[in-house]
Amino acid sequence: MVEILRKEVSMNFDEAVKLVEKVLKAEGFSVLLIKNIDEVIKSKLGLNYYPRYTTILACSADLAKMALDISKDVGTLFPCSFVVYEEDGKIIIAHISIMKASVELNIVSSEVMAPVIKKTSEYIQAVWKKI
Repeated sequence: MVEILRKEVSMNFDEAVKLVEKVLKAEGFSVLLIKNIDEVIKSKLGLNYYPRYTTILACSADLAKMALDISKDVGTLFPCSFVVYEEDGKIIIAHISIMKASVELNIVSSEVMAPVIKKTSEYIQAVWKKI
């Protein structure tokens, strides 16, 4: 089963988003998009209040190539995403492994994906330690 990495942080929401962006870039990821999903929900649904929720989409070119060389269908899960959200007055940062999810979703076998998962885990652990 794919686990969600989740960490409560002791900083404000905007600082948490900036921290994730900074750490991802420092670890060699390209940050593709930072989107305030709560703003989309508010504007499209006319809600006056919805807890803050921001997604940060990132890509490591070498990890993406490794996965795509195994199966182009893995790309349907790209890019890697991190989220920062408010819940019960707390600021949470979370991430799930799309490489592990590709195995769980039967896109690729665990045997062929093992080297990619290992390498991805190394990258993500380096990011996660700095968050």
